[in-house]
Amino acid sequence: MATKKAAGTAKNLRDSQPKYLGIKKTAGEKVGLGQIIVRQRGTKIEAGKGVNVGKDHTLYAAQPGTVSFRSLRKKRFDGSLVVKKAVDVIA
Repeated sequence: MATKKAAGTAKNLRDSQPKYLGIKKTAGEKVGLGQIIVRQRGTKIEAGKGVNVGKDHTLYAAQPGTVSFRSLRKKRFDGSLVVKKAVDVIA
């Protein structure tokens, strides 16, 4: 026999820490060397001219200049075309 009445457990009291993903600099904004432009999971947005990719797929400025976004058509290995966004830094 139990000496205490059984109590339920709380299952939904945990939450993960926010990751603060997304576009940090919009088109037309000035950026300096190494400033973060986009934080993302996977390469949803590709790196263009004047932009480098970090190990967690973060896009950052490789040169100071102005941010600009454009559409990019890429061919996949199976021959299908996909339209992706690309970000450039124009000096």
